[in-house]
Amino acid sequence: MHCHESKSIAKASHRVALVGNPNVGKSVIFGFLTGKYVTVSNYPGTTVEVSQGTASFDSETLIIDTPGVNDLIPMSEDERVTRDILLNEDLSAVVQVIDSKNLRRGLLITLQLAEMGLPFIIVLNMEDEARSRGISIDRARLSEIFRVPVISTIATQKKGLGRLIRTISKAKRSPYSFSYSTEIEEAVQKIASLLPEARISRRALAVMLLAGDESLAPWLHASVPEETIAEIEKIRRRVQRRIGGSLHYAINRDRLRIVDEIVEKVVEKSAPRSGETLARLGNLTMHPVYGIPFLILVLLAMYEFVGVFGAGTLVDFFEGVLFEKYINPFAERVVTATVPVPLIQELLVGEFGIITMALTYAIAIILPIVGTFFIAFGVLEDSGYLPRLAIMTNRIFKVIGLNGKAVLPMILGLGCDTMATLTTRILETRKERIIATLLLALAVPCSAQLGVILGMLASLSAKAVLIWAGVVVMVMLLVGFLAARLVRGESTDFILEIPPLRVPQLGNIVAKTLARMEWYLREAVPLFILGTLLLFVLDKLGALVAIRNFASPVVVSLLGLPSEATDAFIVGFLRRDYGAAGLFALASKGMLSPVQIVVALVTITLFVPCIANTLIIIKERGLRVALAIVGFIFPFAFIVGAVVNFLLRHLGVSL
Repeated sequence: MHCHESKSIAKASHRVALVGNPNVGKSVIFGFLTGKYVTVSNYPGTTVEVSQGTASFDSETLIIDTPGVNDLIPMSEDERVTRDILLNEDLSAVVQVIDSKNLRRGLLITLQLAEMGLPFIIVLNMEDEARSRGISIDRARLSEIFRVPVISTIATQKKGLGRLIRTISKAKRSPYSFSYSTEIEEAVQKIASLLPEARISRRALAVMLLAGDESLAPWLHASVPEETIAEIEKIRRRVQRRIGGSLHYAINRDRLRIVDEIVEKVVEKSAPRSGETLARLGNLTMHPVYGIPFLILVLLAMYEFVGVFGAGTLVDFFEGVLFEKYINPFAERVVTATVPVPLIQELLVGEFGIITMALTYAIAIILPIVGTFFIAFGVLEDSGYLPRLAIMTNRIFKVIGLNGKAVLPMILGLGCDTMATLTTRILETRKERIIATLLLALAVPCSAQLGVILGMLASLSAKAVLIWAGVVVMVMLLVGFLAARLVRGESTDFILEIPPLRVPQLGNIVAKTLARMEWYLREAVPLFILGTLLLFVLDKLGALVAIRNFASPVVVSLLGLPSEATDAFIVGFLRRDYGAAGLFALASKGMLSPVQIVVALVTITLFVPCIANTLIIIKERGLRVALAIVGFIFPFAFIVGAVVNFLLRHLGVSL
């Protein structure tokens, strides 16, 4: 996947936009329609990323995956981007994906697409889950109502997707029409008569303006005279006074009335059939009491798979057999025989060699660990358990000034803190975004770092694991609690769509794991090489010894670690998992005692964010906030590490 910023949606003969509520399977359908090669770009004037790719069935067709929305009268930046794509792009078709279990929610979007006059088709996805809940939708009746094609799919199993490809070209503008309450309907007609023609109907634009959609202001000022804008605002204020409440709410209330009438005609409900066990299990995983054993079981399974199998069995094979016995000796023989310059030889296969250190760390130590972590993370993601984990931890996050939505960036941070920092945009207030960014940078280890940490903890007792996890969690709660009281602003309520618990699909897990491992090899390995080059240069200039000596009072005296551990913290600036890998290497050589391992892991977990994450923090929160976050984390991590070292040694704790 190629990521870059773009000024506009790419040009193509035909454009097809995927539209739908969050968590309806759009991304799975997008992946099927486009294949592997897609681009991810910021939509013009926003920080919201939009995926686009050439259709695998027609090189002249561009598929655009819009952000998930609940309304096309924008209340968030995601919704504005989706609306703007519908307004500004010359679309051949819109594919609306609906969760069959939540037809009522999806039809709110359908009404608006019909009102816009755009050619579209309806895809009723997750048909199997609807059937398991006793929900049956009369597709023929629904198609008759809107006069557009309606098909059903089970995207995760690729069922119906071939029919979807054949149906896209049959997208139609729906002749379906409906009326709002008298005051709103009259105002909509008056405003529509004042507007010019656009890619979407004047009626739809009139409804958005009546609802107070300020994001349409640039389009409005470019399209009509100022006196017309004043007249539109005059109409809006007059209706506002008559209704006495939110016009947006009144418009949605009228739409829901129409939707309920349609649902009554096309939906039949019966007793739940297959899948009832999974539905009950899904409810248990969110129970405040019964959900805790399930959570513990999930964490233990991840520990065994990632920490024991990935960091133990696989790393032993890759590092101890593949690299140590075959690859590195072979590389040393080849380099020695073909490269006459000793300095270049040392750069390639020396103590800080690109092959013997960078590639050994990246491929032999980190890759098996992150690979197993990505598989485990994919299972949790595909099963629908991640939002349930958010529900389970919501009360705790309330204590630190965050609503439940903030749990999602925290969970995603276990994959990549950099990407998770970008997802803090889903939080409504600046206060919540700053607190979430601070906690991500401070106490949420990314997948690569967490994998190495689990690998090191796997050789220690359960007590060591509990101490490390306990310290990190307590630090997160303490810092979050204080930040919630020091950072100005308000918190908001928690509203989250919970998908059903599913049996994970092997194909989805494999695809996601391969994509993430490709990202790791492309993005992380070059930084491992850069970190090794930095160590090599510092070593040759004698600076590494100087830095070790300078940091010795902190690393040796306060943390009680050998001076060689300084290298891990130096490269930790470049990438946290590389720093953790350095500690892993020291532990593998027997240079760290169990107490030192715990102290080192606490410190490296709380250490400053990597360069990539720091740059994203600057981009998202601004330079001043980023400097404040890094300036706080750097000394704080060493202070916490020093306190843990003192307490473990003073109390004589054996691990």
